[in-house]
This record gives sequence, structure tokens and C-alpha cells, in this order.
Amino acid sequence: MYELKTLLPQFDIKLPTCMYELKNASLSAGAATGNAQDDTAAVVQRQEKVLKQLEELKAQLGKIRTSLGVRVCGKTIQHTTAYQNGGLKEVPLHDVVVNGHPNFIPYALLALKNAWRDLYTIDVKTFTHSTMADIGPAAREFEANLAKVPVNAALPKINVTLIWKNCEHTEMISSPTMYVPIYGEVNIIRYLGRVGPTEYRYENSPLCNEIDAVLDICYQLLRCSTHKSQVAMVRLLDKRLQQQQYFGGDQMSVADIGVYSSLIRMPAITDKDLTPALLAWRKRAKLVTQI
Repeated sequence: MYELKTLLPQFDIKLPTCMYELKNASLSAGAATGNAQDDTAAVVQRQEKVLKQLEELKAQLGKIRTSLGVRVCGKTIQHTTAYQNGGLKEVPLHDVVVNGHPNFIPYALLALKNAWRDLYTIDVKTFTHSTMADIGPAAREFEANLAKVPVNAALPKINVTLIWKNCEHTEMISSPTMYVPIYGEVNIIRYLGRVGPTEYRYENSPLCNEIDAVLDICYQLLRCSTHKSQVAMVRLLDKRLQQQQYFGGDQMSVADIGVYSSLIRMPAITDKDLTPALLAWRKRAKLVTQI
């Protein structure tokens, strides 16, 4: 056959020294087999070192769980299944952060704080972002009213940090490790309604769809740009209320919180735009929300 010329010159290839050197596994004639026991001992030593590092990592994770208030039973995190909350698994609730603009005050926080006074504690602390030069008198009055509601240490509690900032939407951050916002005051009410007192959880209620429908109307109401469209949404709320005491039936629900807060945020809607049924409902709701 024809002899092929060498295409590449011969180079001295230097093997890397940063990795383990593999022993010759060949058992052909002349292969050294006397160091097999030494190799096994080296592997066992490295394995013991790795196991020791894993134990140290486990201890560090245990300290982190303790600092976060997560209870551990054996090797599994304790949690309960709330059959009054749609079968959702309950885990320790982290503090939440709400970003809001002073022009769109989340009155639902104050309404829930008053409504849950004897059931659940919402501890709200307010701060002002550098993007806001002045929050205005309405927001300052809102802060003062929040401070008037006492914090009962004996009740279950969720800490809420309200930050006034120049943002387009009211948003809530529920995860301390990743930025996953919940947009809109109505959706924040839904979230708090699922983690708050059992009396206000509506997942297994026969009126679950009705409450969600009312909250959807509130969401649309807050985004109406004309007075005519706002009045149209109010008429839909009146149809949902009918002759009931509250939007959730005979008991106050998160739907009433959403409607009451939405109407406060819509100064263009006056008593003339409300039906007698809505006016009577507002008086009853005011006794609970105290706004």
C-alpha cells in the first residue's frame, strides 16, 4: 500500500496534573498487581473524607432550619394538611413584603387587620423608598390607623413590610429567596385569605366560586378608566349581593374586604352610584373594617 505522510508534527503532550492519575487496569503480562491493597485503602480514605464533609453540611443545614423556624421530625419537615383550606399543605409562613404607591393605598391591609383582630394578627411595618420624596397626607393617615390596631402576641401572626415606592402596581413578595411577585391588591387579599384564620378561608366553601367572582369584579373595577365603566362594575356587584347580608352570605368574607377597599380607592363613586342594598351593606362592613 502507499505510505501516507505525517500530517501533523509530533508534539510532546503534557498530561494535566490537576486530576487523579488512573492506574493501569490491564492484567496482561508484566502488569504490577502488588499495589492493589494500597489503592483500595486510598479509596476508602477518600470516601471517609467525603462522608465527613457531608455530615458537616448536614449540620449547617440544620442550623439554617432552626433560624428559619422550620421544625424537623427525623428526616422530613413537619407539615399539616388543612382540610379547611382546600387540602393545601401548610408550611411555616415567611414574612411578606408589599410594594405600594401612596396614590393606590392598600386599604385591605387595614381592613383585614381590624376584621381579624381577635383571630389573627397582621403586623404591618411601613417604610418609604428613596423613589418617593413625600407619601402624602392620606398615606400618613393610613400608617397612623395601622399603628392604632394592637398586636396580640398570643395569636398566629404574619409580618408584613409595606414599602411606599414609585411602582405601577401594588405587589407582594411572598418568597424570601426568589422574586415572585403577586400583582394587585385583590390577589393579595386572595393570598392572605388562604393563610389567615380558618373563618376566612373559602377554598372548601360552597360559595368559593361566588367569592372569586366578586373579587374578579373588584379587580376590573380598579382598572376602569371612566366613570361609566365604574358604575357598570358597581351594578354587577349589586347583582352579586342581592338581599344577602354580605357577599359571602351571612358572614363577612374576603370578598367583602375586597369590595370595601376597592370602593374607598374610587372617590369618583359616590352614594348616588350605590344602590340601597350596597349602602346598607357598606354600613355593616364598616363596623367590621373600621375604616
